[in-house]
Formats: sequence, C-alpha cells, structure tokens
Amino acid sequence: MRAAERTRLSRISRGRSAGAAALGALALVVATTAHAAPLAFQASLSIVIASYGVGFSGEGIADVDGYGHLGSLSIPAGAFDVVGTTVTITTPAAFPIQGIQATAANGAGFFANPGGGVMPLLGSARVCLFATCGEAVANLSVPLDVVGQGGSATVTGPVNLTVIGAPWTVGTAQVGTATEMGFARGPEGQTSSTAHASGVLQLVTPIFISTSIPADNAVLRAFGVMTLHFVPEPTTLLLFGGGLAGIAGVARRSRRA
Repeated sequence: MRAAERTRLSRISRGRSAGAAALGALALVVATTAHAAPLAFQASLSIVIASYGVGFSGEGIADVDGYGHLGSLSIPAGAFDVVGTTVTITTPAAFPIQGIQATAANGAGFFANPGGGVMPLLGSARVCLFATCGEAVANLSVPLDVVGQGGSATVTGPVNLTVIGAPWTVGTAQVGTATEMGFARGPEGQTSSTAHASGVLQLVTPIFISTSIPADNAVLRAFGVMTLHFVPEPTTLLLFGGGLAGIAGVARRSRRA
C-alpha cells in the first residue's frame, strides 16, 4: 500500500473515532436531559385577597422526574423570598382595604403527576384598613404558613381571624363561588411536553379567611397562584452546543479527507 493511501485511510479512521466520541458525548447530554434531574425555572407567585393581590418573583433549579411528561417536581426552599412587598389599593369598592403587604418565603415543595402537592409559604400578609399601609388605622395580619399545605391558623386581637389553607393543584381552586384555574402545558401546548424548556406549570391554592368584621368583609376570598416557566440550563446548552460543534468538525474533516 502506498504511503498516500495509508495516510488517507488513517485520516478517515481518526475522523470516524472522533465522530463516535462526539456522538457519544451528545448522547450522554441527551440521556442526562432525558432523565431531567435538574431543570431551571423562573416563576411568579401572587397572593390574591378579596380580588386584590400582591405578587413577587422567584427562580431556581427544580428536581424533575420524567422528561416531556412531568412525573414529579421538587422546588427548593427560598426560591421565593420577599420582605415588605406592598400594593396600594385605591378602588372605592375595596374599602376599607387600602393596601396589602407581604413578607414571606416558600418552604420546600413537592408536586406529583403533576396534579398538585405541598409547598408552604412561611410568613404573613398584612391587609391595611382605612388608609395605605404606611398610615393604616388598623391591620389584619394574615398568617400564610397554612397556605399551600393545609391546616388552619387563628389570630386573636382587635379583629379575630381564621385562615384555612390547602395544597396546591393544577386543577380548580374554589372559595365560595370564586375560582382560580391551574394548568400544565409544554412548548407544543400539550401536557406531555410540560417538562421541556419553555414548558409552563401553573398551580393554585384556595385560602379561606374568616374575620370578626361584620357585614360584607366577614369572609375574605383569597387564592395563591404560582406560575413556573422552565428554561434551559446554561451548562446543558454548552454541553449540547459542544457536541454539535464536535460533529460539525468531524464532518468538515471527513470532507477534506
């Protein structure tokens, strides 16, 4: 065999080996993603009391079981964390409520199937009465610890109140005749692709608040609404891009050979 022919065959062999390695790396990335242990998310969470809400944002890395169809989801504690976030309410129909102020952080959450699950909110919401929160004549301090997990909490004082919470759901949360809807959908609009990047999961939870205030404000209808948007992790994108770049490089070398 002539030297030139041996050189050409050696290049082809090296190209095939490099191509196999690049494909192997890409397969590892895809396989790792397919079992989807970590999935980054950006999220919003709102506490809506008597149709008026205070919202805050969060982000983190969720542990996901399943790829495409969302089997289960774990959210770390502290993904949401706010101190004194305030909304001023000027609508006459809301009187005597003039504002809502929240200080809260989430505990660890776990959701299955992904029909729903438990994620407590640790903190409180202050309902400011007869004036804005900075000048309120009176306040209702609403404990949030039962929100998103269930149970009841009672506060006694000038105004007594009881808060009853429940787990989160992607279905319908109802308090009296008021409802909030959850959903799960992926980038293709199907629940089977929720766990893909660009998938969206919305969970809702009912909050029943009864007070010793007479007349129409004795019962406050409230809800928690949490929306998570899944996004690609930077490391996964880099690995995936590196695998594609390796394959492209092998293809160029093969054409030159």
